[in-house]
Amino acid sequence: MRRFVLLGTVVATALIAIAPVASAATAATAAAAAAASGHVLTAGKAGGPAVRSGAVLKASLAKGSAAVFTSSLGKLACAKSALTAKVTGNPAKPGVAKASLTTQTFGKCAISVSGVTVSSVTLANLPYTVTVSDAKGDPVKVSGRSKAKPLLLSTTVKFGTLSVACSFKAAAISGSMSNKGNVTVFARQTFTLAAGSSFCPKSGTFSGTYGPLTDASVKGSPAVFVN
Repeated sequence: MRRFVLLGTVVATALIAIAPVASAATAATAAAAAAASGHVLTAGKAGGPAVRSGAVLKASLAKGSAAVFTSSLGKLACAKSALTAKVTGNPAKPGVAKASLTTQTFGKCAISVSGVTVSSVTLANLPYTVTVSDAKGDPVKVSGRSKAKPLLLSTTVKFGTLSVACSFKAAAISGSMSNKGNVTVFARQTFTLAAGSSFCPKSGTFSGTYGPLTDASVKGSPAVFVN
């Protein structure tokens, strides 16, 4: 009987000794797996260093592209446009990164209507909320802050001495991000008339390709990738 009691004590002691080692090994494995998973947004290369929260991201129109607003009146195209966003969250993948779109400007704009010139194209109700997911297609969504403060695009055009101002709104628009060229693409996203005269179209669409997206808060402004 003493033999079995002694054997049981030895086995119990061995298990107690092994348990912390096994627990440490499991924790180390979990930590390694988390480190290997990477983050939704990385700088410099896919799977590279995580873009930190608070980082400032910048992008202009991709080379050879334009920001285009299409309506029943024709096409209003801006040869210049640039945006700035501040990262507010960048979790380990899979997940959804978040940012705040703080500025977006438009310049060198023209409309395909004879005799009409474009005075200005501006955005209101900034900042907007931006999400970037690493789900299939790397979808991007830009949303207004609330129902009362949607995305708001305003344009002013002139025909002779007549000046016409129109504002268009959208709760949100959707696009997709690509590591090829580090671009974000928006295609035919719908805006509806929020305010303006009877000359203003009832709705229109916005298309634009921005990139490369860079992390301006890091030396050398490396390109931003989605993983």
